[in-house]
Amino acid sequence: MLFIFIAIVLVTFFLLWGSISALKRRRLLEDLPTSKTVSVFIGLVELKGTAESESPLVGYLSEKRCVWYSWKVQEHWSRTVTETRFDKDGKSRTHTRTESGWSVVASGSESQLFYLKDDLGVVRINPYKAEIHSQNVFNQTCSKNSPLYYSKAPKHDIDDSTGKRLFTEQAILLHQPIYIVGQSRERNDCVAAEITYNPSAPIFMISTSTEESHHSWGLWNFWCLGILAVLLPTVAGMVSVQNCGNMDAVIGIPLGLGCQTLLVWGIGWLWMVYNSLISLKNRVKTATANINVEIKRRYDLIPQLVSVVEGMQQHERNIQETVALLRQQSGINAIENKNVSETKGCSNRLMTLIEQYPELKSNELFMKLHRNIAETEQRIALARNYYNDIIETYNNRCEHFPENMIASVAGLRPAPLFNAADFERAEINVRLAE
Repeated sequence: MLFIFIAIVLVTFFLLWGSISALKRRRLLEDLPTSKTVSVFIGLVELKGTAESESPLVGYLSEKRCVWYSWKVQEHWSRTVTETRFDKDGKSRTHTRTESGWSVVASGSESQLFYLKDDLGVVRINPYKAEIHSQNVFNQTCSKNSPLYYSKAPKHDIDDSTGKRLFTEQAILLHQPIYIVGQSRERNDCVAAEITYNPSAPIFMISTSTEESHHSWGLWNFWCLGILAVLLPTVAGMVSVQNCGNMDAVIGIPLGLGCQTLLVWGIGWLWMVYNSLISLKNRVKTATANINVEIKRRYDLIPQLVSVVEGMQQHERNIQETVALLRQQSGINAIENKNVSETKGCSNRLMTLIEQYPELKSNELFMKLHRNIAETEQRIALARNYYNDIIETYNNRCEHFPENMIASVAGLRPAPLFNAADFERAEINVRLAE
């Protein structure tokens, strides 16, 4: 009896833990705004785009181009089992039953570094240790007369085989829409971000399913596991006192057990909501810091680019003035000097100088400066949009019932949305030299 009681307590605990964990995961996905690839900052990010690769993989079974795949081959078996049992009188009885099932006879997987592409750029993804939610791209059952039976699986059969094999493969196909949540960091080979596994990150997921489907699945798990956790000790209490003549015990014990479990569930929800609000508050601070980083980048980068363009412009102006003076001198010499050969010689030297002078680059630098200014302003705008998305989610959490009561007790207040004047550090005037 004690063993059954301990088992019920443990199962109830794990059901409650699973319920709260499912809701915690759902809230984390809801609280993360979707970032663009060009504005990926160091930290936990959410991205949506398509899976791309320079050298895609080819699926082992499906032979489709992909960036990740996993396959397995299962073989069906069936056997007859004879059991001998003894009844209470000591007489033996023989019982025959048939068992069947599937055993994995071969499996494998392959992955590579790939890129997530959206409408603004790409970011590299390292799928090592990621939680993969992939698409079923191959599912076929065949018998021994099929060429697939032995070509993609072992040549020998398992014991009690029925001569039937199931081939399945999961994959993330090339150009397929994907949804990624993970920790970003700076790449080792260049100044750019990549999404990779981090043991301290709460989640690293690569999914071919939509964000909405993950939200729905988390909410469904929260309610189903929580209700099961409340019902299990309640039903166990009803069974334990079903032969009791005391009606108070028959009603009170199951009701008490159910209420206690419900109380623990509620405390777990409060703990999860409070931690979620604190994490969201800290993410607001991170979003503010990201805006400051981008504005500091603009403040440092643009004047340096302007200086380079001005220097090249002045250099080319000097070259052009020198060429003009030489051309003018050539004309004067042609009038004053009757020696045609000398005039041609000066003209030849002038043409040689012009032909040897490389193509002017200032126009290209002007275009590059324009692109850098546009890209910098775009990065700042994306950082501000990310900040506003975080603030909107945070304010909704702080104002919606019943979370507003927890936020009030914790001293959390709604934060203002982005105001451009609050973030301007210095005016960047781009004035090139005359």
